[in-house]
Amino acid sequence: MMANGARGEVIALLAGSQRRLCLTLGALAEIETGLGLEGLGGLAERMRTLSARDLMVVLAALLRGGGERALADALERAPVDPREAAEAVAKAFAAAAE
Repeated sequence: MMANGARGEVIALLAGSQRRLCLTLGALAEIETGLGLEGLGGLAERMRTLSARDLMVVLAALLRGGGERALADALERAPVDPREAAEAVAKAFAAAAE
């Protein structure tokens, strides 16, 4: 599986498989809504102290942005390691900042 770096995509190991994540405009909107944020101003601060529920909201949005809808929709039941999830989210945000 290859990532489109120009688009900000990253590949991360989640639930035993390589998955594509991408911080798209749609993913940002989903994250804002899911975390109850009014705009992006509070996102950086909130990202520093994500709860497990917050992490799932962010990860699901990034997975959908990368075209991984099936895993995003089943994330609550998927065998995703919390450390892998946190690393995948950090990797996706870092790629979007490049």
